[in-house]
Formats: sequence, C-alpha cells, structure tokens
Amino acid sequence: MIACHADHIGSLLRPSELISAREDAASGRISRARFKAIEDRAVEDAIRLQESVGLPVVTDGEQRRLSFQSQFAESVSGLGDWDLNAFLWGNWRGDSSTVGDRTIERPAGLGVVEKLRRRRHLSVEEFVFLRARTTRIPKITLPSPSLWANFWSPQRSRAAYPTLENFLADVVDILREEVVELVRLGATYIQLDAPHYALLLDPATCSFYESQGWSTERYLERGIEMDNAVIGDFPGVTFGLHLCRGNQGGRWLASGGYERVARTVFRRARAQRFLLEYDDARSGSFEPLKEVPEDKWVVLGLITTKRPHLEPMDELVSRIREASRFVPLERLAVSPQCGFSNSVMGNAITPAGQERKLRLVVETARRVWGEDTALLPDIA
Repeated sequence: MIACHADHIGSLLRPSELISAREDAASGRISRARFKAIEDRAVEDAIRLQESVGLPVVTDGEQRRLSFQSQFAESVSGLGDWDLNAFLWGNWRGDSSTVGDRTIERPAGLGVVEKLRRRRHLSVEEFVFLRARTTRIPKITLPSPSLWANFWSPQRSRAAYPTLENFLADVVDILREEVVELVRLGATYIQLDAPHYALLLDPATCSFYESQGWSTERYLERGIEMDNAVIGDFPGVTFGLHLCRGNQGGRWLASGGYERVARTVFRRARAQRFLLEYDDARSGSFEPLKEVPEDKWVVLGLITTKRPHLEPMDELVSRIREASRFVPLERLAVSPQCGFSNSVMGNAITPAGQERKLRLVVETARRVWGEDTALLPDIA
C-alpha cells in the first residue's frame, strides 16, 4: 500500500498556451503534431512543479483532459453529442463577495444513444508519459463508473440500453479493462474520482438520480459495488477513492457532513485510501471517520483550491490532531480538498498561489509526520 502522508488529488491549472492550442487544434489552425508537442510540454512542467515542492505522489496534472472525467467520453463511441457542460451542469454556489453563484443547465440532448465501443485507452498515454519522466509515485485518476449515470436518459437511451443498470455494466467493463492495462504497465496508485457520492447530500442531486430510476440508497450501494468491480484484486496496487462536493471556478454544488454516506462508502469500498474534502465548515465534522476500517487510510483535504488564501499551518496541524481522534495519526495524510482545475476553466487561483498551496501540503506533512514518513526532500 502507498503509505505517504502528503498527497494531492490530480488536476493542476492549465497554462494559457495549452488552452489556446486546444482551441486552435480543434479549428484546424494548428496541426495535431504541434498541439501534442504543446500538451507534452505542459505535462512536463506540471511534473517539475510537483517534484520541486517535494510531493511524493505525482500526476500529469490532467493537462490532456477537458475535465477530470472527459477522457472516458473521448475514448469511447456511443455517447452521442456532448460538450464540456455535460460535466459541469448544476446549481453552483460561490462566495457572494468573490465568484458568486452560477447555474449551468444540463444539456437537453445528453444521453447515450448507441452501445459503447472503446476506440482507444483512456489513460494509458498519460501513465506511460508520466512514468517515464518521474521517479516519484505516479498516480492516475479515473472516474467512478456510476458517475456516468448522468449520460443515461430514459427518453434517449433505451434503444441502446433499456435500463441504467445495463449501461453502467458496460461502463464498468471498460474501466476494468483500463485498470488491467494500467497495472500491466506498472501502475501502483490509481484513484477513482467519485464526487457524486457526497453530492447525494443535496436534494436536487438526489431528485435527478431518482428520476433515472434508482433510489438514493440504491445508487450509493450499487455505485460502491461497481467501484469494487473496477478495483478488483491487484496485489501491490493502491486504490484511492476521492469524494468532494463539487469544485469548479471556486464554486461548489453541495454542503453537509459525510454521515449519510460514511458507513456504506468507508466500510464497503475496497479502496485503501479515502481522499476527502475537508477545507471548510461545509464538509462537517470528522466524526464520520469513525466508520473507516483499521486497514484504510484517510487523506484529509484541508487545503482549499477554491480560494488563494493560504491556511495557517498551526490551524492545519490542529485539525489533523482533531481527526486523529477517529483515525490513528499514522493512517492520516494531508492534501488539497480537490484539484486546482477540474476542467480547463480552472479555479480562481494563480499559478503562484497553486504552488504555495502544494508547498504547504508538503511542509504540513513534514511538520506532523517528519521527513522519513513523508518521503520528502528538504525544501528551500
């Protein structure tokens, strides 16, 4: 099992050059070869940033993705027409003094229309490129399969998939095949992103999933069963499960503690590391962590990516000590609450602010657990 006390969720801010290049490639203004060179350079810069602050776990910053889950949609056929709003829709809430609220409507025509067919691997390119360029622990993120319930429509999808269960079974198979290939190539840390579980705390989200034909309780239970089918049993491979309440442009979708989902998620999921949003009062108390089994780790997402404000280290250390009332200190770690750029839009934070936040993760881990357990070099 991966046993490091400093971690991060995955995505990093996209450089403006990469965002422009993606648009230019889509419109034919630059070649695919030119775009891939710019994309590769963005990944290399993301790797260097993480290594420079001392993180023991390194991702590719999700620089190749439109959103944290878009690589699935880009890798399969059958999902019909979709755009970025397929992953962003919802009633987003934000601080009134900064970003404010924003509503993005669910695209009217969204829905799987044909049997899914995998056209290419989802994340193999990401992993192979990352593995070749770092000596740290390379982490790959994949979407939790039941997150794709969003793409099944009672009106549009029944000809291809009569039920939501039929559709998600194929999603599970594709993700499971991806994990098998990643493990074959040497992956040792794979994270499933599952923000939809914490979003079940929101009544509007519950209403949507119930309109798809499943009760909230069934959705949570079957979702974890599907996660477990993807995770399988791979000796020497650590799986993480990340939960948050939405994270886009400094906004969020839901509020509330983990009490409603804790027993099912923490006790039934086969993941070894739970990466949990805990950056403000919206996340509730640490008490639900009492449901975490003795062989699991909890990565406390105490450092926010939504705002540039840098958390005082003494406050972070105090909160880690508080959480250790429910999970022993040796099985805790610290990270940001979520990614810095869950889509190409990114959060309201500068690259310099992002670096300070990542550095704070590392320095906090050193303060609490010491250099030997955090696998951290000295930081100037």
